[in-house]
Amino acid sequence: MSGDPARHRDDASAGSPGGDAEPPVPRTAEPSEVLRAAADATDRGLRAAMATVLSRRGSAPSSPGQKLVLIEEQGVLHAIGTVGGGAVEHTVLRALRGFLRGDAEAKVQTFRLGPELGMCCGGQTDLLLEPLVAATPALVVGGGHIGALVAPLLAQCGFRVVLCDDRDGFVDEDAVEPRLRRVQGDFLFAGKDVPRTGAVLAMTHDHQLDQRVVEWALREGFAFVGGVGSRAKAARTRARLEQKGFSEEDMARVHMPLGVDIGARAPAEIAVSIVAAMVAFRRGRP
Repeated sequence: MSGDPARHRDDASAGSPGGDAEPPVPRTAEPSEVLRAAADATDRGLRAAMATVLSRRGSAPSSPGQKLVLIEEQGVLHAIGTVGGGAVEHTVLRALRGFLRGDAEAKVQTFRLGPELGMCCGGQTDLLLEPLVAATPALVVGGGHIGALVAPLLAQCGFRVVLCDDRDGFVDEDAVEPRLRRVQGDFLFAGKDVPRTGAVLAMTHDHQLDQRVVEWALREGFAFVGGVGSRAKAARTRARLEQKGFSEEDMARVHMPLGVDIGARAPAEIAVSIVAAMVAFRRGRP
């Protein structure tokens, strides 16, 4: 059975992530399936948090090893697995929702089922509650000298990368690269499934195509928009954006020339500077 939460939108596991809305009803799953769903979600750059039962004392429905994951995809919450059901599970889901907002760190918490939760069994259970670190999505447009080096290095640094180029012979059908998918086609096709929480990096063989990529990425609301080029190219890109009515705030989001200033000249050096800038973005550094 697939761990992809998008395939279970029609069951009772869907819910709203906002405010004080009730958490979703979990879909029953064994711990191994919960782990697969969690790995799939983080690999795809989705926000997720997980609870694991560590121990129990006295009468309690929770069993050590049980797991429950909460995943947010396109504003909808999905819960998969169980930590025993009842009031304890409801409370745990609310705690996991806090992780999705970024307001908590991993912790071990003891739940007293009787006095705290009003459950008749009255025992205690210890759970590990933890946020799951998602891979940051990145769409690299252009598989030339720079893109061909940037994409695999980003993947090695933990990004989930789509590298696209519409030129013939770009994709090796037999190649399997962890966290890197190569697409022969235009950026509109390749980028339709890339989460907007990620980055778009324009580094094609055509300056006009780079301009189109940057404009599209801004309109789509990607968290990071970057482009390879000189300061003169950056000035022309900004002027064109201004002519087309993009706001000052939008234009300030364009990182061009892209990369950390390390005096890079060779393609491999430029790739290192770009990946360094992307790591800084992922870590929340200016």
